[in-house]
Amino acid sequence: MNKDFQDKNYWALILGGSSGLGLATAKKLAKHGMNICIIHRNSRAKEEEIALAFSSIKTEGVQFQSYNVDAFKVEKREQTISELKAILGSKGKIRTLVHSVAKGNLKPMISEGKPTLKNDDFNLTINAMAISLYDWTIALFEAKLFAKDSRIISFTSEGNTKAWQNYAAVSAAKVTLEAITRNIALEFAPFGIRANCIQAGVTDTASLRMIPGSEQIKEHSLKRNPFKRLTQPEDVANAVYLLCKDEASWINGCVIPVDGGEHIS
Repeated sequence: MNKDFQDKNYWALILGGSSGLGLATAKKLAKHGMNICIIHRNSRAKEEEIALAFSSIKTEGVQFQSYNVDAFKVEKREQTISELKAILGSKGKIRTLVHSVAKGNLKPMISEGKPTLKNDDFNLTINAMAISLYDWTIALFEAKLFAKDSRIISFTSEGNTKAWQNYAAVSAAKVTLEAITRNIALEFAPFGIRANCIQAGVTDTASLRMIPGSEQIKEHSLKRNPFKRLTQPEDVANAVYLLCKDEASWINGCVIPVDGGEHIS
């Protein structure tokens, strides 16, 4: 195994890294020598399961930190960054910021028997799944924690252009996330920061299973995917790893499909 990032004092900070794409990314980057910090929000009932997942990262011989905090509260973000700055010291730097947040409202716009989308539902979803990327980016930048060549990677979906039942708030958040990612790519480029968005194919994660009609979405994806399988979290993690390599330094401001060609049919 090529340990690309070993002994470079590089860290990956992953927002939403306790499951799904974020956890798979943490495991992949750790295998290649990147130190890992995961920000997540989970109940006590999940503690044992999450601790087991995190223990596999620690076996890679990298430094590891995790914070079970509300990443959207200013005071929690400031406290976490202050603690992380002390841990990294003068040599440690964040090479990679990964935004893998799944917190939003999956409600219909019109329904006779179910709660429907309100303005507050849009605000909560867009703030958590999009604006928080900028909040963390600017906070880390002002704390001078980014490496001279750093990578910011966010996750979007085909819901950015397609209308799915009950997905309106998340869809709006994904479009906003892409816009923020592009502008980070433009405005932070002079400081050595590259930003890209990965459009993952349909992946059987806990987040997908929360979407009403997710079984039909999976069935449809299996039929139209050229490889006749769903995207795996590891497929996306592999793409994140590639974008973190030195050779990917000229990829900036892109929305990159990682779906085996699912989007072409």
